Amino acid sequence: MSEGGNSTITRNRRARYDYDIVDTIEAGLVLTGTEIKSIRDRKVSLSDSYARPADGEMWLHNLHIDEYAPAHRNNHDPKRPRKLLLHRDQIHQLTRQVDQRGLTLVPLRLYIRNHKAKLELAVARGKKRFDKRRALIEREREREARAAIGARRY
Repeated sequence: MSEGGNSTITRNRRARYDYDIVDTIEAGLVLTGTEIKSIRDRKVSLSDSYARPADGEMWLHNLHIDEYAPAHRNNHDPKRPRKLLLHRDQIHQLTRQVDQRGLTLVPLRLYIRNHKAKLELAVARGKKRFDKRRALIEREREREARAAIGARRY
């Protein structure tokens, strides 16, 4: 895909399994030069990462960006907290939702748009174990129904 377009670098597939997604929002990331180079090389992992408000700003924790090999000693810390770029009213709204309703902020997807790294951030509610089992059963039923419909066509 073209760098100027909308190319997905990585997805957090586990997030949709563990959480009910309430809302999504796009955020920019404050990155160093070696971090963006590693992201463009797709050496990044969203698993176990989350966002948290602090001092009127939004921070992304546990996003793992591998060190950029050619940088040697000028590299970044792979798991450092990274600041998210959001409007002030968006930060206040997200902070209110997290504090009042017991929701959490989970990254769903990291992508490049117009040569800038963007993060799709979800306001989510954690699923209980029985909810996860129910979702698996429903998904299996849908898959079987689609297979049965497909078999009838031929």
